[in-house]
Amino acid sequence: FRLARCDYQYLKFALPDPVTEGCKLGTGFAFAGTLQRYGQLFDHHGLGKDAGVVENVYRLAPSKTSDPLACDIRLADSDGMVLRTLIILASLLPFAALSQTAPVTVFAAASLRGALDQVAAGYDAPVALSYGGSGTMARQIAAGAPADVVILANPIWMDWLVENGPAPQDTPINLLGNSLVLIAPKGTLSDPDPTNLAAFLSDGRLAMGQRDAVPAGIYAAEWLKSVGQWDALQAHLAETDNVRSALALVARGDAPLGIVYLTDALAEPDVRVVFEVPTDLHSPITYPAAAITKAGAVFLTHLQTPESRAVFASFGFSTVPAP
Repeated sequence: FRLARCDYQYLKFALPDPVTEGCKLGTGFAFAGTLQRYGQLFDHHGLGKDAGVVENVYRLAPSKTSDPLACDIRLADSDGMVLRTLIILASLLPFAALSQTAPVTVFAAASLRGALDQVAAGYDAPVALSYGGSGTMARQIAAGAPADVVILANPIWMDWLVENGPAPQDTPINLLGNSLVLIAPKGTLSDPDPTNLAAFLSDGRLAMGQRDAVPAGIYAAEWLKSVGQWDALQAHLAETDNVRSALALVARGDAPLGIVYLTDALAEPDVRVVFEVPTDLHSPITYPAAAITKAGAVFLTHLQTPESRAVFASFGFSTVPAP
């Protein structure tokens, strides 16, 4: 059979029946290795819209690389699972195949977007970055999602992952720090009284991360409770699944106020900071990081170099001295 489709995210092949997990991918294409069952990632990325009917999803565990321009692939059949269309979520991207280096997969808190992209661009190997809420990232890794490094925005979720997920290569480290700010859309002129936000909001909403799962929301709730405003704001909250979504609500003018990290506010030109939350009114904001694989341990060392720390600092993060 022939290669039916190839793009940056996955490979699609029209296969004869039967095909099973564990069959070997021959050396006629850029990738060679063993097919492994990996159904959850298919649903997560929603490839089904243009992929046809798929009963099972597989990823490729590479064993070596071959000619990246070849299109013929050989599979050694074994005892069988009928599959009409097979999506192979390649653990190597096409460009990674050209360099014969597997990418380092990093699951990271959404608030690291931008800074971590720039740091990863300075690494000497391909890096695949996946962003989301810290709770979402931790649960996905615990459920088996492939990751080499994880960087979260709250030590509670890292402790949970260490207990419920794959064993890290070493004890997690506190990589970065941050601070909390109150923001408003850039075009607004009046500033709220930070001691009475409910009065300023009127019928509007206060955008923040979800209070029980998103670290920025957890810290925001701690602040509002410590100053006695939490109960009065219950009917005014717009809680989101990650802090960047709360930032977007304010940037678009859908919410008159929001509580986000300082680094988020600095990254969004359509918001302005109207109040800096005192750091002694909530738990310290730290970004614990852990390497899950040996490749991840090497990348984690890169994140602690002076060059990487300078990039993080330029985005507003505070850095924690290397252990």
